Parts: sequence; structure tokens; C-alpha cells
Amino acid sequence: MPRHPIRPTEQHRSGNARRFRSLAAAAACLALTLTACGGGSGSESADGGDVELTFTWWGADARAQLTEQVIDKFEEENPGITIKGDWGGWEGYWDKLATSTAGGDAPDVIQMDETRIAAYGERNALLDLTTQEDILDLSEMEPEVLQTGEVKGGALAGVPVGVGIFSVGVNPAILEQAGLQMPDDTTWTWDDMFDMAAQVSEKLGSEGVYGFDFFGTQAAELGTFARQNGEEVYPRDGETPVSTETVEKYFETALELMETGATPAASTQAESTGNIEQSLFGTNKSAFHLQFHTQIQAFVDASGSDLKLLRLPAQEEGEPQNMVNKASMYWSISSRTEHPEEAAKFVNFLINDEDAASILKVERGVPAIPSIQEALKPQLTPTGTMSLEFAATMQEEVVTPPQVTPANASDFSTEFTRIGNEVLFGSQSPQEGAKTVVAYLEGLQ
Repeated sequence: MPRHPIRPTEQHRSGNARRFRSLAAAAACLALTLTACGGGSGSESADGGDVELTFTWWGADARAQLTEQVIDKFEEENPGITIKGDWGGWEGYWDKLATSTAGGDAPDVIQMDETRIAAYGERNALLDLTTQEDILDLSEMEPEVLQTGEVKGGALAGVPVGVGIFSVGVNPAILEQAGLQMPDDTTWTWDDMFDMAAQVSEKLGSEGVYGFDFFGTQAAELGTFARQNGEEVYPRDGETPVSTETVEKYFETALELMETGATPAASTQAESTGNIEQSLFGTNKSAFHLQFHTQIQAFVDASGSDLKLLRLPAQEEGEPQNMVNKASMYWSISSRTEHPEEAAKFVNFLINDEDAASILKVERGVPAIPSIQEALKPQLTPTGTMSLEFAATMQEEVVTPPQVTPANASDFSTEFTRIGNEVLFGSQSPQEGAKTVVAYLEGLQ
């Protein structure tokens, strides 16, 4: 089994009459600037009374339908404000946002991701939300959660919509079929998980079932691996940057997992990292899967199985897992909006209103406001309740989250996946892959 254990560490129509503006795509605009020029995108109606806000988000049909319901509810309660929605899939979302931002026509309210928030926030394209504290009530949010929306300089560039915690999804039925019991996630180690995964593959491999679906190509995995070795992928002042030796051990572990059969061949792994409905974990073909805990509902829906959440394993029994909060996504406001107070009022509704929460539930993650979590409990499915309670329990154990992805590192996740695949497929050795990764990160400094 691998003996390089890991050290502790988230479309189309809603059917409603809203129609969206089309914006020309030009990725080059991002380089020209997120500093944003010109006026904002908000506007008053012809009679000069009502305010129209533009609002953009990414997601699938289900998210769009729920979001449109929330918009309708907000407009019903705020007759002077109209929300114009604009949404689409992840692919193309960022090019479109970069284009509108560079053209001075950014949406007023923006669904923002951790990998991009610094890129926009540090170039003054996003409003510092502390300027709207009279309207936007963040008093209930835990400081450890709220700080995940801060960018360099201390500006609050986004309000965390919910909390995501990198964890282990497990299919208990597969473990049972393999003659294994559910592990105790308060004491287990990575070697324990790897050994169990290899046993599952050995006993059920003839049925196309594996112990562990994939490992070696995801930036979140590397973040965990680095943190459990006392390092960080994006270190703050005083923190140790991830080393070539640590990245090399990570890649060696990925190769050893394939050799023992704990994970499938590289080609099968690559096929399982995309669509949830076609993934190994989503089709009951793997026992373990690393994920942000908020994704568990989507896997339950896809698999039809009673899946569970476990803590990350530790390096050695008794050592802490050092798990961290990650914002599932953020609500941000354009710094060029002509209506910052109305935009803040809408964001406040999205995060603090029980009616809004009753519609959205945990689709964008476990809500970041504790009182909203409590209000939602009676309305949640068993899986939703499990997800909420998992996050609540982990708040007593999580450590200080890493800094958000730096402004010039938004593409690191994609680049890391490319390098990881080259190592898994054998076109780079673990040592070569590690040098490539560290050189890339050093080039960002």
C-alpha cells in the first residue's frame, strides 16, 4: 500500500419570462482589466422611480429555477426593485464576466468563486462589502467563515454563500458488499483508507467496482496534502510554500494507488472526474470519493444510494486532520454599481431571509448563517440534514483557512489537472511533475 500519507488540510431556461442580455465574449478583456471603467450597470425605469439590478450566476437548470423563485420573492417584498437575471454554465461564465467588467458594464450582483475573487477584488472590480454594513447584516456569521471572503488588503470582496469542507464521501453498501465495516473517521489514517480501497477493488473489481475513484489531478487534493505536511500551496507571509518533495510524494502516492488497484487505470480515472451522473461514485462504482461535503446531495441524487460523509484521514492515528472551511461560493457586488444600497439589500435577502433559504435550501451549500441553518433543519432531506450537521460539527475542528487563490493564480487548478494527468499517464515522472508544479507556483510570486 502507499506509504506516503497525507499531512492535515463546488442550463438553461427557467421557463419564466425573463430574457437575458447577450454579451460579446473576449477573454483578452480580462487582461485589459478588471479595474473596470465607465459607469455601472444598474438603471432607473423611464419614470425615474424604480431601480433595476442585474444579477449573474452559474449553475444548472435546477439552480436557475430556484434562483428565479427567490428573485420573484424579493421583488414581491421590494416593489421598487427589479432583478434582471443572467446565468449559464461554468464554461463561458468567466469570459462573459471578464468582458462585461472590462467594458464597465458588470452585473450589479455577482455569484463569485474562490478561484476568482482575488482576481476581481484586488483590482477594485468588487465593492468592499463592509461599506454596506448598515444594510448587509453579517453579525451572525462566524469570523472563520466570513474571513474566507477577504482579499489582500482586508477588503471583504464577497459574502460566503455557504461553507464547503473537503471531506470523504463513502458508499456504505459497497463496503458491506466487500465485507468491510464503516471506518471510524475520528481515528483513521490515509493508509487505512488506501488499504480498504484496495480490498474493495480486489473483491468487487470483476463487477467494475473500485475502492477509490481517482486521485492525483485535483488542486484541492494537493492543498490537503500540502497542509498536512505543514505547507501551503498559496502561503501567507510566514507560512511555508509547498515543496517539490511534497508534490513528488503526492504524485508517487497517486501512482502507487493505481499499482495496488485501489484506484483504476488513468483512463478510467479521467472519465470519472467530469459529470456527476456518469462518475464512478455517482453510479455506485466506487466506495470512496474526495469532495467538498456540499456535493453529497448531488451524488445521492445521481446514485440513488444512502451515501455518508467522513472526515479526512490523518497522517497517523491521533493526529488532527486540520480540515478547513472553504466558501462554496460568494455573493459579490460590482464596485461600479449605481445602486450599492439596493444591491446590498438583495444580498442581505439572499443570506439572511428565511423565505429565501426555504427556497434555496442547501443547493449552493450549507448556509453560512447559523440561525438560517436552524430554520432549515425541519425542511431538509436526510442527506441535507447530514450535510448541515457535518459542517456544524466540523466548526469545532477546522483550522484557519488558507488565503484565497491569488489574483494571478485563477488558472492553477486547470494547469495542475493537466500536469497530474501527464504523471498518471506516464508522460512525466513524479519528480518532473513536481518540478513543473512548483516552478509554476514560484512564477506566480
